[in-house]
Amino acid sequence: LWQVDFGTLALARGTRVGYLAQDPKLEPTDTLRHAAARAFEHLDSLHRQMEEIYELMAKPDADIDLLMKRQVKIEEEIERAGGYAIDHKIDETLHGLGFTDEQFSVLVSKMSGGQRARVGLARLLLEQPDILLLDEPTNHLDIEGRRWLENFLANEYPGAVLVVSHDRRLLDAVVHRIIEVDQGRIIEYPGNYRDFINLRRERMLNSQRSHEKQLGKIRAEEQYILKYKAGQRAKQARGRETRLERFKRDELVDRPAELDVMSLELPKAPRVGDYVMRGAGLSKSYGDKVLFHELDFAIKPLDRIGIVGPNGAGKTTLVRALLGDLQPDAGELKVSPQIKVGYFRQTQEHIDPMLTVWEYLQRVIASNEGGLRASEQQARNLAGAFLFSGPEQEKCVGNLSGGERGRMVIAGIVSAANNLIVLDEPTNHLDIPSAERLETALSMDPKDGGYDGALILISHDRALLSACCDRLLILDGEGNARDFDGGWDEWEAKEAEERSQRESVERAAADREKAKAEQRARPDTSVKTGSGSNSSASNKGAGNNKANSTASSKGSSSATAGDPKLARMNLEQIEARITAIETRTRAIDTDLMNAKIYADSAKSRTLTQERERLQQELEPLEFEWSRRSE
Repeated sequence: LWQVDFGTLALARGTRVGYLAQDPKLEPTDTLRHAAARAFEHLDSLHRQMEEIYELMAKPDADIDLLMKRQVKIEEEIERAGGYAIDHKIDETLHGLGFTDEQFSVLVSKMSGGQRARVGLARLLLEQPDILLLDEPTNHLDIEGRRWLENFLANEYPGAVLVVSHDRRLLDAVVHRIIEVDQGRIIEYPGNYRDFINLRRERMLNSQRSHEKQLGKIRAEEQYILKYKAGQRAKQARGRETRLERFKRDELVDRPAELDVMSLELPKAPRVGDYVMRGAGLSKSYGDKVLFHELDFAIKPLDRIGIVGPNGAGKTTLVRALLGDLQPDAGELKVSPQIKVGYFRQTQEHIDPMLTVWEYLQRVIASNEGGLRASEQQARNLAGAFLFSGPEQEKCVGNLSGGERGRMVIAGIVSAANNLIVLDEPTNHLDIPSAERLETALSMDPKDGGYDGALILISHDRALLSACCDRLLILDGEGNARDFDGGWDEWEAKEAEERSQRESVERAAADREKAKAEQRARPDTSVKTGSGSNSSASNKGAGNNKANSTASSKGSSSATAGDPKLARMNLEQIEARITAIETRTRAIDTDLMNAKIYADSAKSRTLTQERERLQQELEPLEFEWSRRSE
C-alpha cells in the first residue's frame, strides 16, 4: 500500500499477505453471506475444474490415467483451500463475529459501517493468508465477538498475525511479542501486554536514571567551563564546551514524558440524597424488538455501573431513557432534583472548530464554575493531565483526530462538578495511554482527587469495565436484563461457572439418550416357551434368569443400600425424576436471570439453595440410571 523511504522488505516466494482495512471494499449488491463466501472464490474455481474432469472421464476416448492425475492434484488443492466444509466455516465465522442467520441475506448496501467492517474481517479470516495484518479489528465488535476473535487467533489461526490494536485484553490473549512505535523509534518487547507494561515501566525508570546521571555530568562540565572560560585554561574550556554541546545533541537521554504527566484534582460532586435516580417497570421496544421489559433500576450516589450486551441490545437507548432524552413505553422514573449530569456521546457535535484545546477547556471550566472565567493556566493544567503536550494544546478543535477530540471532551466532563457521569463507548477512539488516564480519573480514590459521583459506563472495553465498575447491568438483546452486583472479572467467573453447570447437565442428558438408544438397538435374546425338550430348555433358561435376577437384585441393593427410596424405584421412575429435576433446574436458572428476582437477596438465596439440593439429588439418580441401563 505504501513504499518505504529506504530499506528493503522481503517475503518468501508464494507468501500470501492479508490486510484488514478499517473500511473494506465490498460489492454493494452482495448479500452478507455471499460477501464472506468470496473468500473461497479460488475454491469454487477448483470445484468447477473437478466437474470438467468428471465430464471428460465420461467420454469414450478419455485418457483416464492423465485425468486421474489431474483429479488427485486438484483434490489436494481443494483440501488445502478448506476442503468441502466451507459452508460450516462461513457460518461459524459469521456467527462468531456477531451476525445472526436472519442477517445473512441482507445486502451490503443496506449495512452500517460497523457491519461492513465485520464482514471484511470475516472474509479475511476465511481466506487464511500466511500473514494476517489487522488494523483495530475489535473496533466494531461487541464483547462476545471480541472473545471469539481472541480464541480464534490464539488457538485456531494457522498463520502469522500482526495486529495494531488498543484492545488490551486482545493483546494479552493473542500476542507474544509487542513492537512499540515511540517518537520515530521502534522498540521491541517479548511477551503479551502485561509483560510489555512491566518491561516498559522498567525501561522508563532506567531512562530517567540515565537522564539524571547525564544532567549531573552536564552541570559539572558547565561549572568547569564557566570557571576557566576566561582564564589560562580558556582553550581547554572552549574545547570541552564544544564536546558538551555535541553530547547534548547526540547522547543526552530524554526524560520519559509520561513521568511528567500533570496530576488530577477533580472537584467534589454535589450531594443528591440517597438515590441519583430510580426506575420501576421501564420498558422499551422498537417495532417487534423488545429492548428491555419491566426493568427496575436504581442508582445510588457512588455506584459505578457498567452496561454491557451485544450490538443492538438497547444499551444507548436505555441510557437516553434514564436521562430523559426519550420516553420509555412504560414505567416510572424518579430523578433527584440535585442531579447534574456529564454525558459523553459516541458522536461529538456542536463544538466550535476554531477553538484551541486549552480554550475549549477554559470555557468548560468557566461553565462549571457558574460562568467565572478560568485562567489559561487552569485550562492548560487540565489539558496536560489528559496527555495534551504544550504544542498539542494549541491545536484547533477542527484539526484534532477523533481520539484527540474525544479525550478533550472527556477531560471537560470529568473536570466538572457532576454527580452522574455517563460515558457511551468512551475508548472507541482513544489510544491506550488515554484510556488508562481515563481509568485513573474514574477509579482513583476521591480522597486523592478522584471522581466521587455515580458512573454509568457503556463499553465493550473489558479492561476499562474491570478497572472502573463494581456493578453490571447485562442486556441480552432479547428484552431481558440482569443486575449483577460485582465487577467484570467476577461476572466472567460467574458466567464460566454457570456455563459449566449447563454443559454438565446437557452432557448427562446426552449420555442417557445415547444409552437409551443403545438399549433399544440390542437384539431381543429372550427364549420363547415351547413344548417337549424346548420346554425343558425354557425351564433351564428360567432358572438362569432367576439366578441372574437374584444377582441383579443383590447388585441393586448393594448400589442403593444407602437410599431405600431409590432402591424401590424402577428405571422408568428414575428417568422421570431426572427429567423433572432438570426441568426445575432450568426454570431456576431462568428465574435467576430475572433482574427483579436477582435483586431480591432472600428469593435469590432460596432459589440457589434449592438448585444445590436438586444437584445433590441428581447425582445418585444419574449413577443408578446408568448402572441399570448397562
